[in-house]
Amino acid sequence: MWDLWLLVVFGFFIGILASMVGVDGGVFIVPILTFFYGFKVKAATATSLTAVIFTAIASTINYRKQKRIYYKTGLVLAVTTTPGAYLGAYVATITDERLPGLTFGVFMILVALRTIFKLFRRKGEDKMRPMRTDTETVNSRKTMVIGAGLGFFGGFASGLLGIGGGTAVVPIMTIALGMPIHSATATSMFTMIFTAISGVTKYSQANLVNLPVALLLAAGTVFGAQVGAYTSRRLSGRKLSIIFALVLIVSSVNMIMKYK
Repeated sequence: MWDLWLLVVFGFFIGILASMVGVDGGVFIVPILTFFYGFKVKAATATSLTAVIFTAIASTINYRKQKRIYYKTGLVLAVTTTPGAYLGAYVATITDERLPGLTFGVFMILVALRTIFKLFRRKGEDKMRPMRTDTETVNSRKTMVIGAGLGFFGGFASGLLGIGGGTAVVPIMTIALGMPIHSATATSMFTMIFTAISGVTKYSQANLVNLPVALLLAAGTVFGAQVGAYTSRRLSGRKLSIIFALVLIVSSVNMIMKYK
């Protein structure tokens, strides 16, 4: 087993990447805990999701200062992602998560390829469709119904696979809701607080959370999240989208390898 103090280092770099592109880092944390620290998949999933809570809170604090969070949209999505995460965690505690894991991994690759194709098909961000504000997004009933419905499945994947949901929620926000990528990544972290807490609640009831390890990871991710949020602000929407797509590909490969 590797030294536990290295978890802080792992957490720091994972926190940078997670906060920067609005994902949670769980797709990196779970393989680290299983491959290097001998965790069973379910315990790694539960512990990862616990660390995600701290990452999401730290990122949200920074993004709040930058005024990039769509609070109304985030709360509406949280209404469906939260019960979805609890249900996903419940299913994970009683069944084999191999098939959903593989399915979600393939899904993320398709989303990443679509994002890259869309960026290269259009020469510049200025020529993309107009982006909605927070109020405009919430006031569009059809858009929010679609977003909320998809959000439930994003939350389900979060609880089932030990991820905070950002890998599914960011594409929902940018593609289905028409949000700017900078606002989507920030709002994703805000929504992730509720999603992760919901999933962890169920995992805690099953005694699967290793709290000391989760806190060591969180000690790193909290500081890494501040660096990531700061870096994200200085990247163009196009570059941020490309980085997000690449993170999705790496994450999906990790997930497919984990559940193959």
